[in-house]
Order: sequence, then C-alpha cells, then structure tokens
Amino acid sequence: MMSGCASTPEMVAPAAAPMAAAHDYLIGPGDSVNVVVWRNPEVSSIITVRPDGKITTPLVEDVLAMGKTSTELARDIEKALAKFIQQPVVTVIVTGFIGPYQEQIRVIGQAARPQALPYREGMSLMDVLIAVGGITEFASGNKANIIRSVDGKQQKLSVRLSDLIKDGDISANVPVRPGDVLVIPQSFF
Repeated sequence: MMSGCASTPEMVAPAAAPMAAAHDYLIGPGDSVNVVVWRNPEVSSIITVRPDGKITTPLVEDVLAMGKTSTELARDIEKALAKFIQQPVVTVIVTGFIGPYQEQIRVIGQAARPQALPYREGMSLMDVLIAVGGITEFASGNKANIIRSVDGKQQKLSVRLSDLIKDGDISANVPVRPGDVLVIPQSFF
C-alpha cells in the first residue's frame, strides 16, 4: 500500500544548464529564398541569391541578402516595396541552404568527397565525415587538423578521424564551428 506524499522529500528540479547562444542562419550566395508578400502574390517569388549576395524581386532590384537573417531581409524588402504597396507585409523563407562562404565548413585532402558544407547548429566532426563520405584508404586520419579562426587568429586543432571512424572512439567527435577547415593529409607508406 502506498503512503501519502507528506513523508516523501520534496522534489527539486535540477538547475538549468546555461543555454548556448543561438546561431541565427545567415543567407549566403546560392541560397534559395521564397519571398512572400501578403495579399500580393504577383510580387511574391522564389529567388536564388546571386554570387554577389543580392537578389532581385518584382518591383525591387538589387537588395543585399548575403549576411542577413530572413527577418532582416524581409524588413528590407518591405521598405523597398513601400514605394509601390501600402504597408507591405513580407515573409522570407530560406528553402535551399548554402550559407555565407565565411561560415561554410571546408573539407580538403583525403576525404572521399572533399567539399564545402553549410554550417548547421550543433554540427560535429562526425556530421562532417558523414557528409563527405568518410576518408579515403590513403588518409592519415589521426594526423588531420581543423584550422579555425578565433579572434582573427588561426588555430590548428588536432583531430583523430581514424579513432572516430574505425575504433568508434566517440571522444574524438568534436564540435565544428562556422568557417572551420578540416585538412585530411595523405599517409606516407
């Protein structure tokens, strides 16, 4: 038989862990954006951000999109459309993600498919390796490095790719940051 709650100690919620600052996605060249102008479908459109970082929509030419959040871009388009539409309400939805060049993760060297990847919040080394198809048989995985810029200075961080992939050593799965460059050298036999 269960006894009443009076004899049980009071439950205390654990202290909340400090939350990391959220990373707002910044629009970059090659991203696809859906510009929706409420009650004005004729000026709504889906646009790819040009290599110069700008977009052109019906009635609005050459608006800088690169480096802005979708909300910031929507407010800029509203200001430009105000010349033609009374109190426009714009929503910008990013549908194809590439991101600004300075935030992309670049993987070079002995990856199965070396490439630049869009950074995503919470991305880890394992996520990067999955995206590039792992390392080649000629890679010297435990001699790989991440080149990271911190306060304008480059840092070289050693990473253990072979331990992570072949041995399943999860302690080798480190977080990556926007702009990181993963260098995977070739092994010398």
